Amino acid sequence: MPNANPLKQIVVKQKNGQPVGIYSCCSANDYVIEAALEAAKRDDSCVLIEATANQVDQNGGYTGMKPIDFMNFVMEKADKVGLAKDRVFLGGDHLGPLTFASKPEKEAMAMARELVRCYVAAGFTKIHIDTSMKVADDDPNVRLSDETIARRGAELARVCEDTYQEVLKTNPDAVRPVYIVGSEVPIPGGAQEADAGMQVTRVEDFKATVAAFEAAFKKEGLDDIWKDVIAVVVQPGVEEKDAGCTEYDREKAKDLMASIKDFPNLVFEGHSTDYQTKYKLRELVEDGVGILKVGPGMTYGMREALFALAYMEDMQFHGRDDEKSHFIDVLEEAMLEEPKNWCKHYHGDDNALWFKRKFSFSDRSRYYMPNPKVAAAKDKLIANLRKEGISLAALSQFMPIQYTKVREGVLENDPEALIKDRIKNTIDEYVFASHQEELFK
Repeated sequence: MPNANPLKQIVVKQKNGQPVGIYSCCSANDYVIEAALEAAKRDDSCVLIEATANQVDQNGGYTGMKPIDFMNFVMEKADKVGLAKDRVFLGGDHLGPLTFASKPEKEAMAMARELVRCYVAAGFTKIHIDTSMKVADDDPNVRLSDETIARRGAELARVCEDTYQEVLKTNPDAVRPVYIVGSEVPIPGGAQEADAGMQVTRVEDFKATVAAFEAAFKKEGLDDIWKDVIAVVVQPGVEEKDAGCTEYDREKAKDLMASIKDFPNLVFEGHSTDYQTKYKLRELVEDGVGILKVGPGMTYGMREALFALAYMEDMQFHGRDDEKSHFIDVLEEAMLEEPKNWCKHYHGDDNALWFKRKFSFSDRSRYYMPNPKVAAAKDKLIANLRKEGISLAALSQFMPIQYTKVREGVLENDPEALIKDRIKNTIDEYVFASHQEELFK
């Protein structure tokens, strides 16, 4: 079918009883994106990379990138890696009034309409419409109704469809977007409460969401577009947190997972799947979660690699403190100077906070990597180790998996190659679970 979105094959294969899905790389980090692209090229597979509404929007988000900038950023890297562009899917995550929620509905939704327009116009083909958050003139004491959420969502879907029709005028081969609806707990970016709880989505709530959105699409005149809604976000009982994650429990989720069989055109999308084992991830896909979102799990691998390199530098540059990058110390200073990105997420005394700033699985340190001082220290760390050469003994001590690959001649003993390979350790667990290479077979 002309312009058909290959991501629809997830639904086709799932409904045929094939446990096929795709992982979604939710990151704007250079190393993470390059690692994901390189892994897809290595496996003759594909990759889904998503930008979140607070990262990338019509004003630049916190990355400074608008949707077209992010599109160009990723595609330039795909060219560099040599991955065909039709193997790269770009998604927009939590698109709606998320970052405009302090405004009343009229203003917030106007901004949300422009947000989704920019994403579709830029060529993003997986659109997560999320209108689950209250705006300024919603009653703070009353639960936002499914009907209100769906009405606002359909309003955004209409903008997406109108924008796609405009795109076709100049690019008749443009791939049709697919849509994801629904939301989850915690909010984008991670839980903020020290004892944040999590419950598996109730079957009746899932079905009410689907019914409300289908009715709203029909009312908006989008009957034909409803078939392009391929997934609903639910909470299957997984969550990343400081100490790791809440593991997937098939027994607790069995009723929810069974209910997807009632919807021949839908699969589930699972958020916060970070730090699940590869076997738990595979169970999620087998049970109907066709899209596995992962965010901090990727940058946590990058952070581990950078720390490992910093420890190697410490050993190899012993007695030469003035030559060291002091990367870990510089990162700590940056996080203390600007605590807004971690202070609501980390809890405990000074010692606990010191530890969490470095090692929490929530990985709030990822927000500080673009900080000029942190970036300069990272560059110095890499330059030092390239000039000195990484000792195999130090590599074996701090990155044993990469050491073995270097010894076997399949990995270059270069700092940046080591960083990306550590990230691929995480990617490989998602590839094991998703069988996403089957989407093009």
